[in-house]
Amino acid sequence: MAATSSYILDDYETTFRNVIDNELTTTAETRRAVDPSTGKPLFEVPVSTQQDVHRAVAAGQAAFPAWRDLSTDDRASYLLKFADAIDANRDGLGALLGKETGKPPPGVNMELFHLGNLIRMIVPLRIEEELVEETEERKVVRRYVPLGVGVGITAWNFPMGLGVVKLAAALLVGNVFIWKPSPYSPYTALKLGELATCIFPRGVLQVLSGGEDLGPMLTAHPGVAKISFTGSVATGKKVMAACAATLKRVTLELGGNDAAIVCADADLATVVPKIAFLSYVNSGQICLAIKRVYVHETIYDAFLAAFIEVVKTFKVGGSTDADAALGPVQNSMQYAKVQDLYNDVSKQGLNIAYKAELPTSTTATEGFFLPPTVVDNPPDASRIVTEEPFGPIVPLIKWSDEADVLRRANDSLLGLGGSVWSADEARAERMARQLEAGTVWVNSHFEITPNVAFGGFKESGVGVEQGTDGLKGWCNHQSVWVRKSAVAAEPFS
Repeated sequence: MAATSSYILDDYETTFRNVIDNELTTTAETRRAVDPSTGKPLFEVPVSTQQDVHRAVAAGQAAFPAWRDLSTDDRASYLLKFADAIDANRDGLGALLGKETGKPPPGVNMELFHLGNLIRMIVPLRIEEELVEETEERKVVRRYVPLGVGVGITAWNFPMGLGVVKLAAALLVGNVFIWKPSPYSPYTALKLGELATCIFPRGVLQVLSGGEDLGPMLTAHPGVAKISFTGSVATGKKVMAACAATLKRVTLELGGNDAAIVCADADLATVVPKIAFLSYVNSGQICLAIKRVYVHETIYDAFLAAFIEVVKTFKVGGSTDADAALGPVQNSMQYAKVQDLYNDVSKQGLNIAYKAELPTSTTATEGFFLPPTVVDNPPDASRIVTEEPFGPIVPLIKWSDEADVLRRANDSLLGLGGSVWSADEARAERMARQLEAGTVWVNSHFEITPNVAFGGFKESGVGVEQGTDGLKGWCNHQSVWVRKSAVAAEPFS
């Protein structure tokens, strides 16, 4: 039994199946992801084959015309029912999210709290036809036409939120959608797909689980019109190259190495707790988390001391520890990458201002726990400054000259976000506008909302998600020319 009439799923721990054409399907081969808090295998999930991909794409193509032809308001009503169903399943989804990500309850609640509301904030958005020109002789209209079968390939750090943002936008404007969750955290996405079978028409929303070969099957498939990918820069480049063969539309939301610039007039009591939280939230595993903190030299020592005191309050624990603020790194691959950065800091003799002692409850497990660490004023060329750690290790760096700190903050191949912190809001905004990043903030960071476009500069991505511009990214742009007069038109007139 998939769900009751009130859309409450009754099984969150035994059976996980693909969703193809609203049918829950199994595969000959299965695999297991790992609980990051314990290192132990979790439940079996499908390993999709090329045939599964063909079936899902064909089902999507069959469903597309009827879904496209519904009014936007009708499609929105389906999405709102889905949002309500997600909220009704919070307990089951939350327990499962903790297991697959290692997030302690506060982190689980943060993702769950926003999940249904993400949909509710997207569905009021509309992209209307635009009247470009109208004269006695002709009318020219710009309209936005859904693409067809869209695919969302999502990362492991926010297994539900990243997919929900993509699917809500794609479905709202008339596309159908196939979701490929990360093989490191496939469980909640599969359950959301199961929930969707109770709500959406056949073939409109499908979910495929698999290994590392599933993404290339989808990016190569000629029946897929668009790929929206969230993940690493290296994989994003492969996705873009693969899509070139069939000229698929592509949106890439990739890595970030966000800089926060703290001016000399910043109120430490106010900004230090905020910056510390925004640096370590989700154990640093957020593309828009603060990764580098540039602090004016006149307040550097005081800021560093206060920063460490805040970080000391961040308890590390597993998915069942209600008092923990930080959980483990989500998977062994990422654990090895971050551990290598820790080792490089030591090897280079950089000054570690603070490194937490992990609690016994974490050191006794095989989980992927790493200690919250603060690196004191490393050189600009050091890896901890130039690379995105995606873990709980943060460098604080001195600056003295405004033009110089902006140059240093911009000296990166990445450009996702950045912030400036100052009592002088006008100055801070002037500085923030000079940051080479898709989103910049004054006296805050990581503020995003579904009605505002989100994307990156440089290697942080291609295209945007969210907002009306994000909706347009799920459409072909069509110009409609209407000649009003019977008189033959002059070319190029």
